[in-house]
Amino acid sequence: MKYDKLVRDKIPEILKSKGVGFLTTNVSGQKYKQKLYDKLNEEVDEYLESKEIEELADIFEVIEALCFVNNTTLKDLFKIKQDKQKERGGFKDGIVLLKTD
Repeated sequence: MKYDKLVRDKIPEILKSKGVGFLTTNVSGQKYKQKLYDKLNEEVDEYLESKEIEELADIFEVIEALCFVNNTTLKDLFKIKQDKQKERGGFKDGIVLLKTD
């Protein structure tokens, strides 16, 4: 099977232990970022289809990697989130904007 997608770091080790043949390559820089964007879309699609909490964990894993490649931390990301929530609120109340004048 052909994949050309980003996989978790231990996947080659797991495949090897199962006797599965495989070929991998490593990417960096902009190509790595693009693979992370692709993986984020993949994981979001999987979550929307399955509604499984494990898929949210996968999304979070990709977000953590995106923080790393953008030279930031989860702590920084959560600070930005908290600031936005303080200023504009969150999404807990289920408010849907229908129209403005």
